[in-house]
Amino acid sequence: MNNDKNGIPAICGGSPVRDKKLYYSHQDINEKDIAAVVDVLKSDYLTTGPAITEMERRLCEITGAKYAVAISNDTAALHIACMAAGVGEGDEVITTPITFAASANCAFYCGGRPVFADIDPETYQIDPADIEKKITDKTKVVIPVDYTGQTGALDEIRAICDKHGLTMIEDAAHSIGTKYKGEHVGTIADMTTFSFHAVKTITGGEGGAIVTNDEEFYKKLVLLRTHGITRETSLMEHESEGPWYYEQLCLAPNYRLTDMQAALICSQLDRLPDFIARRKAIRAKYDEAFSQMPEIFVQKEDKNSDSCRHLYILRIVPEKLKIGRREFFDALGAENIICNVHYIPTYYFPYYEKQGYKKGICPNAEKLYDEMITIPLYSGMTDEDAADVICAVRKIVEYYKK
Repeated sequence: MNNDKNGIPAICGGSPVRDKKLYYSHQDINEKDIAAVVDVLKSDYLTTGPAITEMERRLCEITGAKYAVAISNDTAALHIACMAAGVGEGDEVITTPITFAASANCAFYCGGRPVFADIDPETYQIDPADIEKKITDKTKVVIPVDYTGQTGALDEIRAICDKHGLTMIEDAAHSIGTKYKGEHVGTIADMTTFSFHAVKTITGGEGGAIVTNDEEFYKKLVLLRTHGITRETSLMEHESEGPWYYEQLCLAPNYRLTDMQAALICSQLDRLPDFIARRKAIRAKYDEAFSQMPEIFVQKEDKNSDSCRHLYILRIVPEKLKIGRREFFDALGAENIICNVHYIPTYYFPYYEKQGYKKGICPNAEKLYDEMITIPLYSGMTDEDAADVICAVRKIVEYYKK
C-alpha cells in the first residue's frame, strides 16, 4: 500500500474516488438568504428589533410551542434554561456523554454538577433506564440530547421527570424539523433549546433559541438573556421615573441575538421542508448501501422519531475489519472524503478529569466513540457526492475486511 507525503494511506495505491474534497458538512446559503440580511443592514434595527420578534413567531408556528426566546447560541440557551430551572450549588443535571460539551457544561455554569447516563447501543440516544438509575436526591434537571437529529424515548424521559419532580430540558441542537409521534420537537420538554450554528440544518452563522409552553419559564428566560434587566413596569420593584427607566432584577448574562442573524434564520426556516427532504434522501441512500455491508453498523432510529438527520454516523464493526476507526478515518481522507467524529465522550476531557470523572462510567458510549466516524451529510450534496461517499466506504471495506 502506498502512502502520500503526510502518511495517509492511499488504498491499494490507486487513485482517490474524488479529485475534490467533500467535507462532512457545509452551510446552504442562497440569494434570498443574503437579501434578508442586507435588508436588515439597511433598516433601523441591527439588534433587538422586528427580525427577532419574527424569528420567535416562526419558531412557535413550526414547533407548536406557545413561547420562543431567541438567543445568541445553544450553549447560552442551555445555560439560562438551567438558571430558569433553578439549578444551583450542589444540584445534579443528568445528560449524555455523546454530545457537545455544552450539554453538560451548563450544569457547571450554575454551580451544579453533570451526571452522565449511558446510551442505547443501537440508537445512540440517552437510555431512560440509566437515567432512572442515576437519579439522586440532588438531581434537578434531565437533559436528553437529540443526537444526530433523532429523538430518543421522549415520552419515557418525560414520565421519569414527572415521577421525580425534575425539569426536562431537551437539547434539540441537532433536531430542528424532526418530529416525535407526528409532532415537531419543542412541546414535550419543559424547555427545548435549538442551535443555528454554521453546520446545523438551519443556520444564522451562530444563534439559538429556547421554546416552552410554560409562561413562568418564558418570563424568566426573557429576563435572563438580557442582564436580568427589564422595562416591564409590572415586574419592577420601584416606581418608574420616566420613559428611560429600567431595572435590573437579578444577575444574568447578555445573550442577545442580532437582527442580522435572526433575518438569516427566518429566511432559512422558509427552506426547512426542502432541507429535510434532501437530508432524508441522502440518509436513505446511505442506509440502503451500508445495511448490505456486515462490516458497517447502521444506526437504528426510535420507532416514534421522524428525523431530519443532522449527522450520519458510520460505525465500523471491528471484528470484521483488519483496521480500527483511526485507520478507516484516514483511508476516507485519502479518498478525499473529509470526515469528523461526533463526539469525544465529554468526561474524557482534562477539565472533567480534574473534576473527578473517570473513564468506564458509560461503556456503551465509550465503545461507540471507539468505532464511529461522521461522514458527509448536508442539503447541498448531490446524488453523485453521496455515491462517492458510498464508493469510498465500499472500497475501504473490501480492501480491509477479514
